[in-house]
Amino acid sequence: MKFNNAAWISAPEGAQTCPLFKKQICLRGTVKKAELRATAMGMYRFFIDGKDVTDALFMPGWTDYVKRVQVQTYDVTRFFACCKEYAELSLLLGNGWASAEIFVGVVHPYIPRAAAIAELTLTYADGKKERFGTDKSWETWTNRCVYSELYMGETQDATLEPQRIGYAQETHVKAKLVPDEGEPVVEGEIVYPRALFTTPNGERVIDFGQNLAGYVRVKCRGPRGGKISFVPAEILDKDGNFYNGNYRNAANRCTYTLSGGEDEFKPVFSFQGFRYIRIDEYFSEDIDLSCFNAIAVHSDIKRTGRFVCGNEKINQLYSNIIWGQRSNYIDVPTDCPQRDERLGWTGDAQVFCRTAAINFDVHKFFRKWLHDLILDQHKNGSVESVIPIVKGIPFYPASGWSDAVTICPWEIYLAYGDKQLLSECYPAMCKWIEYIKNEENGSYIWNAGFHFGDWLATDAPYGSFSGATDTSLIDTAFYAYSLSIVIKAGNVLGKDTSGYRALQEKVVDAFRRKFIENGLPKGKPAVCGSSEQSTCYTQTALSLILHFGLGEEKDRKRQTDALVELIAQNGMRMTTGFLGTPYILHSLSENGRDDIAYSLLLQEKAPSWLFSVNMGATTMWEHWDGINEKGEVWNKDMNSFNHYAYGAVFDWIFGKAVGIQPLLPAYERVRICPHPDARLHFTDMAFDTRYGTLRAKWTFLPDGIQYEYEIPEGACAEIILPDGKKYEVSKGNYVFFTK
Repeated sequence: MKFNNAAWISAPEGAQTCPLFKKQICLRGTVKKAELRATAMGMYRFFIDGKDVTDALFMPGWTDYVKRVQVQTYDVTRFFACCKEYAELSLLLGNGWASAEIFVGVVHPYIPRAAAIAELTLTYADGKKERFGTDKSWETWTNRCVYSELYMGETQDATLEPQRIGYAQETHVKAKLVPDEGEPVVEGEIVYPRALFTTPNGERVIDFGQNLAGYVRVKCRGPRGGKISFVPAEILDKDGNFYNGNYRNAANRCTYTLSGGEDEFKPVFSFQGFRYIRIDEYFSEDIDLSCFNAIAVHSDIKRTGRFVCGNEKINQLYSNIIWGQRSNYIDVPTDCPQRDERLGWTGDAQVFCRTAAINFDVHKFFRKWLHDLILDQHKNGSVESVIPIVKGIPFYPASGWSDAVTICPWEIYLAYGDKQLLSECYPAMCKWIEYIKNEENGSYIWNAGFHFGDWLATDAPYGSFSGATDTSLIDTAFYAYSLSIVIKAGNVLGKDTSGYRALQEKVVDAFRRKFIENGLPKGKPAVCGSSEQSTCYTQTALSLILHFGLGEEKDRKRQTDALVELIAQNGMRMTTGFLGTPYILHSLSENGRDDIAYSLLLQEKAPSWLFSVNMGATTMWEHWDGINEKGEVWNKDMNSFNHYAYGAVFDWIFGKAVGIQPLLPAYERVRICPHPDARLHFTDMAFDTRYGTLRAKWTFLPDGIQYEYEIPEGACAEIILPDGKKYEVSKGNYVFFTK
């Protein structure tokens, strides 16, 4: 993709962080059509006669800019509807992901200085065309946005009079330009302040009542030169004071200087993760709460799933899952939106992928990110733990993280039936298997290299990041799991998978010999806070063995009983981390222990999903005990309160409790096999598939359980009720009843 009459431009040396480039153009006649193409190594906003050409934010989006940069195309004919002789083009440029600090201390990861390129093509009524592109004739101006960085926040001064500081500098940028393929980031929900209060330390704090990713909009009138300055936080400490130590080096400060008239401020190239803001400077003694509201920003993904049940705490958990996804789907699937990280962690993406595709339409979102993943895969087949790759820090391949290259394409195929995307990803999936095969070097046990293990599991000593489960067991389990996915994907695509089937048999056989003895995992059983650093006998190990089918069929009951016993020994609580938690409830339900699965879902003591709900959480936490029962913060270095990974529990609620499972891609054919429990009273799920809305509901009545289903046109369902009765149904509404 090329620009015909445009050059990459940067600001002259010494310009402010966010330079504004301007060009006045002369029009030759009536404009019939106007098309703008633009992109940046950084972030940009484009204006015609002072009006923004789009509502989208943070263009051109985050890619590995060394390998590809997306170009946006806009129909801007409406800006030339009135006959006029002149028009002013302007482009605001920020550092964004390409040229700002990313992660801890990685400055300018892709390019030393932000640069942009744009071209306006006008088609006149007589059919002639004229192009206006960025070049060194564009003037560079100051503007009210004097500083903006993703982690550091934004400074705007409405008293500044724009000044021309020179001309743009043409610069050489070596980048592959591709058409935009992601979902635009947009403003979403508006959240109004819940309270303004003074903390015991004397801090003036606004509570918005909801943790989110976005920014605060300020509308006010005050004295010229007056200032408003604030910083965000997710929580208060145990004494009720403002706390943002977990943001690490991300200052996130917004400072605004008033013009003296009616002002409106909000960041242009920065966003924050927060529930609270601390007002450090305000132009008057009394703070007007009505001047503030919070705006959530996220990729423009359509809501497709809606769920409610008879347990209000589970409903709050579901809300937390939804808000966690919104907060971390900002062009790429990030881990968190607040601290100096916000990276495309592959582990978080893969464990949540199925739930993500239930809650929202993430087809286009993942297509873009998976293309980034394919491009960032190394020649030896390895996949780093963060996509897009961040230049300057190697995020090494790791089991359960890098397996996103197999898991995510398969989940997106099941959700949307995109065979083309699966085909595009298949070579990368195979290369990943070949990489592991080379790493295990004929042993069929993957135990080489760095691995995160069962990240943040609670069966290791307090304060540990990695759980007690033997990492080589986890690595080999995911090796086998990725192989099973490659086999299924290959079968869909008509590939010869015999070699992978033979390899999988050898991996599973080696797994059994290495990690299982007499049907049970080897080693000493681990419990919460165990001093045992590494063992094969953990809740996570048993969950992976059961769910991935790594044990012998004859040992399933024994392994299930062992899992239940470990749960009971831990006070009917989980000890699982990032890689065990998504599967533990499935492992129980698939082996006849719905009772224990529900007990874990409804557990309220840490570690549990409802512990954070009881602690007032409005998004998912990174740690089960990010704040403990005493109100003490677990750790400031790695303690996000908006981390969506544990929200993967919703795919169990959807697939087992409600009972919806796809039998054909895109839910063309589904199995509905509900697992009702009186502790939820009822469940009601509405889910928008490619064929229309699928609805499933069950309700406990005094004399039995009623089931209600709505099947969309073009789809069909196999309904299996708990009493064993089966029904084959197509489009229509159905009601069943069991005692």
